[in-house]
Amino acid sequence: MHAIGIDIGGTKIAGAVVDELGGIVRRNRRPSPAGDGERIVETVAEMIEELAGDEPVIAAGVAAAGFVDSAQSTVYYAPNLDWRNEPLRERLEARLGLPIVVDNDANAAGWAEFRFGAGRLVSDMCMLTIGTGVGGAIVSGDRLFRGGFGSGGELGHLRLVPDGLPCGCGQRGCIEQYGSGRALLRIAGGIADEEAAGIGRALAAARAERPLDGESVGALIQAGDPGALEALGRLGRNLGEACATLSAVLDPQRFVFGGGVSIAGELLLAPIREAFAAHLPARGFHPEPDFVIAEFVNDAGIVGAADLARVWVAERA
Repeated sequence: MHAIGIDIGGTKIAGAVVDELGGIVRRNRRPSPAGDGERIVETVAEMIEELAGDEPVIAAGVAAAGFVDSAQSTVYYAPNLDWRNEPLRERLEARLGLPIVVDNDANAAGWAEFRFGAGRLVSDMCMLTIGTGVGGAIVSGDRLFRGGFGSGGELGHLRLVPDGLPCGCGQRGCIEQYGSGRALLRIAGGIADEEAAGIGRALAAARAERPLDGESVGALIQAGDPGALEALGRLGRNLGEACATLSAVLDPQRFVFGGGVSIAGELLLAPIREAFAAHLPARGFHPEPDFVIAEFVNDAGIVGAADLARVWVAERA
């Protein structure tokens, strides 16, 4: 029952053979030729061949950032991979003779958490990945939600602030502009400008040495710096408000937070819970979800992609 999972990132392509319990049996990785869509297809095919070796595998799943159709076959649009209506499953199956499933990378990561990680004890879960942007995955009634055309669950583009900051999706005010790692750096920079008031002093000092980045802000958060903690608090409150809106629609039992910013743990979850409670409609008249940090880190996309491929084959057996 082994399956192969491939996670296509901006700088690397990672892959592994995964067992039915989500365990990594064997892994591989290569640099990602992100600007060359054709070469990416070749690299993925070569990695699947290498990982399979002489060992029988049931299928392979491929996770990529972008819009994937509901048949888990064609990548409509992948902004960082130069793919437009790329028939990825068809091309890989023709070469490999192996069942292939294609899905969005956030969906794959969310599925890994639902099956084997922080969401494994619930039937309805919502995951937000807080990295450079904000990704999302929704599990409803034990099934991954994809929408009618396959591109549902793009939670980072929920409108949080009407006519707010411009977003790369072409709209304004998306949660990605207020709840991402990039947003954290922008908020921290604004607090650094408040150096005269004292709270931004350490952030301003760090910025004087080099531009603020995730490492420098993260170190100040872990050190308990008031300015950095305020930046994280503002970010968390933005996410909590978005979760209240999502809860009114999806009613999940659990919110799971992954991505680089999630390493802040309870320091991130506390302001999320606070803002959620303040903005949840009809609070106190129905059960409320819990909020947890994802258990998988770098392997979520790989494990989720492999298991989605395994499920796809099993449902068609």
